[in-house]
Amino acid sequence: MSQTSADTNFKATAGYSIEEGNAASKNAFHWAQKTFSTRAGKPGEPAQNLAGGFSNEIRFGNERLGIGSDGIGTKIEVAERLDRYDTLGYDLIAMVADDLIVAGFVPTNLSNIIDVNTLNYEVVDELMRGLHNAAQFSQIAVTGGEIAELGNRIGGYPGAKMNFNWCSTAVGVLHPSLERPLSGANVRAGQAVVALHSPSFRSNGYSLARRALTKAFGEKWHEQPYNEAAGTQEASEATSNQQLTTENAKTWGEVMLAPSLIFSPGVAAVLDAGFPLHAAAHITGGGIADNFKRVLKNGVGAELDNLFAPLPAMQQLAELAGITPTEAYLYWNMGNGMLLVTEPEQAEAVAETLRAHGYQAQVAGCITPETDVVLRVGAGELRYEA
Repeated sequence: MSQTSADTNFKATAGYSIEEGNAASKNAFHWAQKTFSTRAGKPGEPAQNLAGGFSNEIRFGNERLGIGSDGIGTKIEVAERLDRYDTLGYDLIAMVADDLIVAGFVPTNLSNIIDVNTLNYEVVDELMRGLHNAAQFSQIAVTGGEIAELGNRIGGYPGAKMNFNWCSTAVGVLHPSLERPLSGANVRAGQAVVALHSPSFRSNGYSLARRALTKAFGEKWHEQPYNEAAGTQEASEATSNQQLTTENAKTWGEVMLAPSLIFSPGVAAVLDAGFPLHAAAHITGGGIADNFKRVLKNGVGAELDNLFAPLPAMQQLAELAGITPTEAYLYWNMGNGMLLVTEPEQAEAVAETLRAHGYQAQVAGCITPETDVVLRVGAGELRYEA
């Protein structure tokens, strides 16, 4: 089944369309690209050859900086339901920092904006405390921000202390080992693919997940016990970001709030070690195939037969909602948060470097001369056309 063959009934279930989102993004970039000429030959000149990537390049003399923007979307509603906000900073940083590092930019600074209905000091304090912790982990300085009170222009879960939206823009510097950003231009058949394990849903596919959980359990789905919970004392005391995971969550609310793992420090360590990277993909909305295609240029594709298995929560949720594996792999990361393309003789060393820095990583497959992205997973072979 190709990505574009997802039917309109599933679009209604998910609450959004990947195809329409991609089309709108391309159109928005078309208009943005028309402004690039305003900085031609001046400080801040944008790169012209990174269309379709995860972030863009701006040039200041010989210095090449990366810039990208994102938000955490409707995962915020999960935090509102649980009245817990200290983990969302990890999601906010992961969305922009990992978009930068897949282009070879080491994240350095971040600015954020919180749009709220009515300001609540305690909620903002909890948000910023979590952002501080995530910034410490990823070695990013939070150097700007804004809080805007917008009244009924902002909605969310009824009864929450504060309804809000949270977005950020981050910048980074091109890693010194690279002459130019990673774009996929040097990807060739025969190269190897290394996968990094994602221990959560990250911050994508939540409209589909929330609809599925509401259908299965009703409006109070976040209170529904999650039957994969360990039931141990350690799990019952999941109060910090480091402890809250999909493995020790007691309720579906905690499963869905489990924070994103920030991959940028690990990928930076791979570059520090001098290993060759030809491309990298951040697996967010659109799943493995849609995001990997963004860096598979030159008419190549991929066969991935050793990906990390989907999280048990993802498998359970797909079964509850009647979502096919083809559809699930389009909307969720299915346990794989990032893919790196490197030389086959270096692939295991790249994975070992990532493991040495606390990440789960493994060689997942290879680049092929055919343009399709083929996933060989427990559910069978899934083929996504170019």
